[in-house]
Amino acid sequence: MIIDSHAYCFPPADSPAGHPTAADHLRWVQGGQASHHQPAWRIRDRAPASSAVLAAPGGAMDFDNLPDVNFRVDHDKGRVVWTIDGEDFTKQFYPPNLPHLEYTPHNLLAEMDYAGVDKVLLHVDAMLGRDPAFQAESVGADPERIYSMAPVDEWRLAGELDTVIAETVAAVEKHGLHAIKFNPPHAYYYRSDPWDGEHLRPFWEAVAALGVPVFFTLGTGPGEASVLQAVESRRRGYLAELDILVRWMERYPDVLCSLTHGFPWRLFLDDPSGSPSRIELPDEIWAPFDNPNLSLEVCFPVRLGDLFDYPYRELWPTLEQMVERIGAERLLWGTDMPFQNRFCTYRQSRRWIEDYCEFLSAEDLAAIMGGTCARVLGLRIGN
Repeated sequence: MIIDSHAYCFPPADSPAGHPTAADHLRWVQGGQASHHQPAWRIRDRAPASSAVLAAPGGAMDFDNLPDVNFRVDHDKGRVVWTIDGEDFTKQFYPPNLPHLEYTPHNLLAEMDYAGVDKVLLHVDAMLGRDPAFQAESVGADPERIYSMAPVDEWRLAGELDTVIAETVAAVEKHGLHAIKFNPPHAYYYRSDPWDGEHLRPFWEAVAALGVPVFFTLGTGPGEASVLQAVESRRRGYLAELDILVRWMERYPDVLCSLTHGFPWRLFLDDPSGSPSRIELPDEIWAPFDNPNLSLEVCFPVRLGDLFDYPYRELWPTLEQMVERIGAERLLWGTDMPFQNRFCTYRQSRRWIEDYCEFLSAEDLAAIMGGTCARVLGLRIGN
């Protein structure tokens, strides 16, 4: 049973997608493009350019002050475009070959069939959409193969706690979604208190009562909005976020949880700003896994495919270390599909593990490639 624990479906980037208006959604897209590491270029001659011009001066959530650069979607080519001094620019944070910048469950199912993937767990992100009804419709395209997380508007918890709680509960109980996705960086936009603090206790109590797993995409703490933050400072910030996760797991011992994408790999490269050759992880990064409720995603190509080529030999030692330090039974394969198509095919995202990592036993592969995700979601492998 092959289960991809990290895929997406999303409506066009210039549709509302659960935001108040299409313009609101597009502002999230512009903000997301501003800081992503994928390169930008001038369309006329493909000359390198910067996407920092898309950013608001007040930070990631300062959507009222985004620069007016006629940011828009090129529906035919499936990419964003903006204009500076009469010149058009673009980048491929989204992978190429997505007309209208949408990815339907039918697109995903076709890719799954070709790559031999049996089931997927859909993730959610505000840049892509925040509509639990859309997620439920995507699941409905094939409920035996597609499962989905529920979106949480983390930034609204500071001022609309009860409303966000009700929305989260409805996403699971009304729309039938299967897990919770929580992005702590969004929770810091309007309040810098730790996300396990007393102010969010009612939210977490409600989530724990739902009986579904929680998937965390940890950042580097309240200062993450500063792109000038030194790498070492960001590393310390991430480890501090892991300390918060340890406290959270102790408070909610019945909730299974997982870290999406694995660790923030780019922060732990041996040469983060030059020509890296390997990942170097500090010993303290493994401490949270003393709690058996925590799992970790195996997801390298989408994060490092611009630095290392298939079959990612430089990353094999890190996967081996993950198996040794955590155990394959708590590792779950994920791809970030369709975004991983920037660097490799869906088949290759399987093959680099299954065909090349000879240190993995058959039992290890069975767990990583599906068994762990099935356990976390409470699925029967035979169904």
